[in-house]
Amino acid sequence: MRQWKECQTVIGYQFKDENLLRQALTHSSFANEKYLKKHSDNERLEFLGDAVLEVSSSEFLFFHYPELSEGDLTKLRASLVCEPTLAACASQLHLGEFIHLGKGEEQTGGRARKSILSDALEALIGAIYLDGGFSEAKRFVQEFILTDIEHKKLFYDSKTSLQEFVQGNYEEKLNYCLLEETGPDHDKHFTVEVRIGERPIGVGSGHTKKAAEQEAAYQALLKFHVKG
Repeated sequence: MRQWKECQTVIGYQFKDENLLRQALTHSSFANEKYLKKHSDNERLEFLGDAVLEVSSSEFLFFHYPELSEGDLTKLRASLVCEPTLAACASQLHLGEFIHLGKGEEQTGGRARKSILSDALEALIGAIYLDGGFSEAKRFVQEFILTDIEHKKLFYDSKTSLQEFVQGNYEEKLNYCLLEETGPDHDKHFTVEVRIGERPIGVGSGHTKKAAEQEAAYQALLKFHVKG
């Protein structure tokens, strides 16, 4: 199929078994809607990919940051493999365009949902590992995830970083304002604005207030060019 050929061009890897790619990009909502056989979705591959990602990123950080302690390495790894970071990496690959979603997820913006994108990316890593071995999976992780690390550090705890920056540079207090809350109870969507005093400095959104606040703080840090 053209879809899978295009996807493989984007990710820079050609599958020997294209069924693995298809499974990695099949969301449970699609599998349930189409009555596919058990374990046809990407959840098991996501489990595997998560482990491969942790090993790959740990090895990379161990050799590239010899000056960091265990605690600092753990914190940095967490910032690189957290949901917002992985979702951003998936968005850069336009992975959402290739995911098979059920109609309900499709209609409620599932292709842009951070949890779906990050899970699909981990599943893709698992699929590459099974198809081409650890070296190919590690290459993919290094090329598409372990990049722009200084910015990605900020994802992990943007609120703390922004709080420290504002306290050191401004007299006014930092505050977060809920701009919008939409969706049913099982699928809420929050939009939050962060301000210094009354001055808006960043806006973020997410499926929890905390996630929206972290995103708003991250956007503010980028404006101020604060490094992690």
